Amino acid sequence: MQARRKIRAVVPIKDTANAKQRLAGVLSGAERQQLALAMLEDVLAALAPDDELAGILVVTTDPVATAIAARYGADVSPDGAGDGHTGAVTAAARKLADEGFDLLVLPGDIPLVEAADIRQLVRTHLMAAGGNAPAFTIVPARDRRGSNAVLCSPPQAVPLRFGENSFFPHLAVARARGIEPAVVELAHIALDIDTPDDLALFLTEGTSTHARALLTRWQSQRRDTSRASI
Repeated sequence: MQARRKIRAVVPIKDTANAKQRLAGVLSGAERQQLALAMLEDVLAALAPDDELAGILVVTTDPVATAIAARYGADVSPDGAGDGHTGAVTAAARKLADEGFDLLVLPGDIPLVEAADIRQLVRTHLMAAGGNAPAFTIVPARDRRGSNAVLCSPPQAVPLRFGENSFFPHLAVARARGIEPAVVELAHIALDIDTPDDLALFLTEGTSTHARALLTRWQSQRRDTSRASI
């Protein structure tokens, strides 16, 4: 049981006032901010009940994201929050290494993720680790370019660098460090919401997430406004 309690989840969240710029053609600035916060809630809701994790760390300086994190019992750190996704994760990995935890990184924009996905990911990683051996487990984005979840034991075993083309470079770096990566295909984690196409695909899923409820409400309001203008 102790081995299962040594992993901490890290969720980096940048300033949501400027979130999701690639959705600007379909959502206003205020809507993009609300969507980013709703998706964060969905991710934290999937992480919070998992007894195989030793807690959640949200890396942010955003005051609303900080309040949401507190509701889900997550710790908050500002270290690296202004340095992009890679900088935030690097700072968190250093902190977790000092504290003796392993690292699970998830983005805040995968609203379909469920607790069962986290359990499957953690158990696959623990099997790959084989005790105390270094291990690296990764979930690719649906286009197999991005890295939508990474589990690293110890947290600095593989240098992490996120971006639109990080999946295969992460595999290569892990192997260069003598670690054969475990690749886990999880559809709920693979769909991150960055573009209008991502949003359209998300809306085809029959979910009861915070993000879906928000988008459904907006759709209803726009239909009502359109009818009223006729």
